[in-house]
Amino acid sequence: MAVNDKKLVFVGGGGHCKAVIDVATSVGRPILGIIDNNLAIGSSVAGIPVIGSDNDLKHIIEYVNSIEFIITVGQISNSLVRTRLAENIALLGGSFASPLIAATAHIALGAEIGCGSVVMHNTVVNTFAKIGENSIINTGAIVEHDCTVGDFVHISTGAIINGACSIGNNTFIGSHATVVNGKNIANDVVVGAGATVTCDITQPGTYCGTPAKQIK
Repeated sequence: MAVNDKKLVFVGGGGHCKAVIDVATSVGRPILGIIDNNLAIGSSVAGIPVIGSDNDLKHIIEYVNSIEFIITVGQISNSLVRTRLAENIALLGGSFASPLIAATAHIALGAEIGCGSVVMHNTVVNTFAKIGENSIINTGAIVEHDCTVGDFVHISTGAIINGACSIGNNTFIGSHATVVNGKNIANDVVVGAGATVTCDITQPGTYCGTPAKQIK
């Protein structure tokens, strides 16, 4: 397997960024620096320097060679911040990193993971599951066989997506939530922490409880 020696640029310098730095370190991926609007240039996050804000993206893309981006803003609720950032990077000509997969993750035979996605420590992406672009499979989560997970999805810590499920774009599955076998979840859905999805979810919204029901 060829070694990817392109340097990573992380966009977003909060807590999720710290976790992704650890993932990159676990597999020896070099990190150039962090883009963040709220941190001073020259400061650092977990030892990685802040090299600019969103306003500096154009300059960095044009003049810095051999870099790839990962959006390290953790998706909270139904925020579209990650989507907006990705669209801006793509518009400026930037490219997203090949999937960043922690050394402790298990990626099974036939699984596919899209560019810009991060698979955190102690996760399982089982056989023939497909993960889209710029998604997060967070610590200890399980995506079982034959699942399809869309773009800009966040499967949060300890969540379980059982076999042959489909998770739509821009969807957030909360910590320790469970989606039972074969269920489909639409785009732009939030499933609360600890919820159990026992039926298809066909409309955007927030769903909580066991079984999960839409809340206002």
